[in-house]
Amino acid sequence: MLDDSMALIPAGSFEMGDHLDDIFDAMTVHSVELDAFYMDIHQVTVGKFREFVETSGYEFDDNRWNNVLKYSLGDDHPMIFASWFDASAYASWAGKRLPTEAEWEYAARGGLAGKRYAWGDELSRENANYLGLGSTMPVGSYEPNGYGLYDVAGNVWEWCADWYEEDYYSRSPVKNPKGPESGEVRCVRGGTWNNWRCFLRVATRKECRPDQMYRNFGFRCAADFSGE
Repeated sequence: MLDDSMALIPAGSFEMGDHLDDIFDAMTVHSVELDAFYMDIHQVTVGKFREFVETSGYEFDDNRWNNVLKYSLGDDHPMIFASWFDASAYASWAGKRLPTEAEWEYAARGGLAGKRYAWGDELSRENANYLGLGSTMPVGSYEPNGYGLYDVAGNVWEWCADWYEEDYYSRSPVKNPKGPESGEVRCVRGGTWNNWRCFLRVATRKECRPDQMYRNFGFRCAADFSGE
């Protein structure tokens, strides 16, 4: 599965949750152990999603494409107006899947422990695209984190596989947690181009109905590591 579009995230453990800012649904900080997995180094782009639609025949109506074209600045920008269902369908077509919330945070931290952002505790315009610029940026416009992943903070929210529950951390299993068994809303992570800096913190969680499609919602994919 590994190619130049994905990074191998090594197996390991980390302290998941908010260490610094008392984010109410990112408490309690708890230990998580994960098997190795792959993660897209970039958010899925408009161009890649168009290839998926044209190749697979996936139904993505003209009104939605018009919205994408109206607000996106090119094929190298992250896909927007993507629902959780759209993201899941693309991932399946690509032979991948959406990351779990634990995988997303572990990968986004890039090997750093207990930091506010993917690169440390401070944020500047040189690190990420957040409130002020007014639009998405092409994927990979900023420096990658320690695992070689780009844009894990800002640009667009990224869908995770998990259902969202505010107090899930209080009962999360240690080994490869996959979130609640059911729910009404899914998790998104990473913050976006029109968010305040607090939403770009690596522990920040947000919930949204899986059928919702917004100008700042996109995704990246993960895949299992076979050990080969």
